[in-house]
Amino acid sequence: MRNSIFLLLLFLSLIFVSCDANGVFDTYQSVDKKWNKEDVISFKVQAPDSINKYNLFVNLRNNQEYKYNNLYLIVAMNYPHGKTVKDTLEYKMAKPNGEFLGSGFSGIKENKLWYKEGFVFSETGEYQIKIQHAMRENGKVNGVVDLEGITDVGFRVENINNN
Repeated sequence: MRNSIFLLLLFLSLIFVSCDANGVFDTYQSVDKKWNKEDVISFKVQAPDSINKYNLFVNLRNNQEYKYNNLYLIVAMNYPHGKTVKDTLEYKMAKPNGEFLGSGFSGIKENKLWYKEGFVFSETGEYQIKIQHAMRENGKVNGVVDLEGITDVGFRVENINNN
């Protein structure tokens, strides 16, 4: 009996550890109670190499205070040698019935949102990723100043199995 429990725990541990074998960079920054539209969340990523392809993700955690079914983000990538690429991205955050998308059993949902697929870090050195929200309410010209319900913003780089 004791050996069975040990083997089960060992198996579950291996599954948990192996699930993240492709993660090259993965970190979060907490957002205070409200994410102000002027607050830029920044990540510095050292280029792993300049040959292989990687998938890039924006990771978000939201709670029940998030009151929208989508999310607009402005993501800027500053390359080591001065080039900047800026994208305005829209992500679905909830189903039509209002149920939040993402994973998680508690009141916090975690979303792994595609940013760039098959990206090559063409320049060696440090890349800076800057993320800010660009939410607006329907029919209103001015954007949402303080976005409630986003608790953490993260950035993830995953190695693509280049066999």
